[in-house]
Amino acid sequence: MQYRQLGRSGLRVSAFTLGTMGFGGTGWATPVGRIDVDGAREEIAIAREAGVNLIDTADVYSAGLSEEIIGQALGNSRDDWLIATKVRMPMGDGPNDAGLSRHHVIRGAEASLRRLGTDHIDLFQLHEWDGQTPLEETLTALDDLVRSGKVRYVGCSNYAAWQMMKGLAVADARLLERFASNQLYYSLQNRDIEAEIVPACLDQGVGILVWSPIAGGLLSGKYRRGVEAPAGSRHLTEWDEPPVHDEDRLYDTIEVAVKIGESHGVSAARVALAYVAQKPGITSVIVGARTPAQLRDSLAAADLELTADEVAALDDVSGEPLRYPFWHQAKTSADRLSAADLSQIARHLN
Repeated sequence: MQYRQLGRSGLRVSAFTLGTMGFGGTGWATPVGRIDVDGAREEIAIAREAGVNLIDTADVYSAGLSEEIIGQALGNSRDDWLIATKVRMPMGDGPNDAGLSRHHVIRGAEASLRRLGTDHIDLFQLHEWDGQTPLEETLTALDDLVRSGKVRYVGCSNYAAWQMMKGLAVADARLLERFASNQLYYSLQNRDIEAEIVPACLDQGVGILVWSPIAGGLLSGKYRRGVEAPAGSRHLTEWDEPPVHDEDRLYDTIEVAVKIGESHGVSAARVALAYVAQKPGITSVIVGARTPAQLRDSLAAADLELTADEVAALDDVSGEPLRYPFWHQAKTSADRLSAADLSQIARHLN
């Protein structure tokens, strides 16, 4: 297992993270998994054996039950782990039970601490953008949590490049704790973040944590063109996250991943995970699983090294043309491109 620096911070996190949306698995999270405390202990043990040191959760996962299960499952081993959780989503019906106000951020952190049974959160992330709360208010609340010792590092999640940059600018101008990470959706199914967010993260020293790297199971290899998905499959049915806008390209991508997997004797899912883990700017790939076998297979991607030709084949089948102004920069400014620029432009240069 590789350990990578989280943004500009001195924190080292494993290249793969244990995702826990399926812990509890109630309400809208039911299709993801229904993992109880004993099941959580087993998954944590598997992750630890693989070298994982980061567990990711959120207060909204099963209305706090995921955090409670993590706290119970870790017990006395809590200090062996880094715990990341999130705040922003509705945690009640009141007018202040959602968003990124100082009120909700601090109350959310304190509630997460109680559920997790710990005295600190290693990485506290803003789960989504709140365009109605001043960033100064949100970031000052995060800074206070860090200074109080309740939080060690802060990050954002699902932030567009301009939103993240605005947050960094406010933090830097006011000498507040800056984002160490941005947790984002990224997979062979959809590589949108390469256009703006990845270059911004590379330029600003913000680590990227990836959620749903096999696109909610779409890239597992069980979804094939013209083949009925196995019984119990949740995607392309009642579960529509992430959305599929180009089904033909998805199936073409799956076929390439399956072929590469066969050449290595591994699953298409493992190929999809290894691909994401090898891309520029990626700090850690979050993997969750409904069964121990799925988790073991996913974490084994840490040992899979794709060749440059294999990465190029996956790039070609899953990619989109460069958007403006990047195609113009590739054509006219290739003599003065930074590493951040090249993260998306390099493969388009002659």
